[in-house]
Amino acid sequence: MRKTILSVVTASVMLTSSAFAVEKVYATVNGMNVTADDIAMIVRDPRINYDVLPKQTQQKILEQAIDSKLLSQKAIKSGIEKTKTYKKALAKLKTNLALETWMKKEYSNVKITDKEAKAYYDKYSNKFVQPPQVKARHILVKTEKEAKDIISQLKGLKGKKLESKFIKLAKTKSTGPSGANGGELGWFTKKRMVPAFSNAAFALKAGEITTKPVKTQFGYHVIYVEAKKDGGKIPFENVKNRIKAQLKVVAFQKKVQAIAKKLRAKAKIQKF
Repeated sequence: MRKTILSVVTASVMLTSSAFAVEKVYATVNGMNVTADDIAMIVRDPRINYDVLPKQTQQKILEQAIDSKLLSQKAIKSGIEKTKTYKKALAKLKTNLALETWMKKEYSNVKITDKEAKAYYDKYSNKFVQPPQVKARHILVKTEKEAKDIISQLKGLKGKKLESKFIKLAKTKSTGPSGANGGELGWFTKKRMVPAFSNAAFALKAGEITTKPVKTQFGYHVIYVEAKKDGGKIPFENVKNRIKAQLKVVAFQKKVQAIAKKLRAKAKIQKF
């Protein structure tokens, strides 16, 4: 029940969004527009942006959309709309569309106040605690000798000079996948990395490097810490909207389940 409701809500949101959007026209076929919705039916992946695809790929997709439009026109001219199969499918589509539209309307009517969100935040404060984080770079090499040599090249450098040199060495020396990006690892918590690496990184101050190679199962690391964040409770304002969205889904589920329960009590249901 819960998964079904969530999927219906998602579908309804997508439906409503597309209904009010100004459709881009990519072609016309016998006077009928080939729109973004038609393109989406061919691509079938919302993560893919047709407009940034290579021209050759765009052309292939567009040709498929045109063919689809031509075949649809032929199907309508053939009288398919008068068949029992078509009418049955259309009736099912109307039923599903009615449910989706109603679900969307009911969902939009659910309101969560800031006060309710704050009460949830206070009650479950342990959920909103951010552990300490470190932003770091590293250089990964195969041998301890290589790591020591890199450390010696960085010795005595500070500030921007240290960072610039570290990035240059990471790009030329590191065997890790982050080497091409100057060894950048971004922000991470202590549990995200293997213990030896995390212990060394979190022991450093911002702007420092490890003075000894750090050995892990991947090889030998030289670590440079760019910045650090203390752990602590995440401010309510930073998570308020997220909490309200979660509470809205829960409230909506309860609302729909309550309506369904009342309808069941009055309905004549036969199971086969």
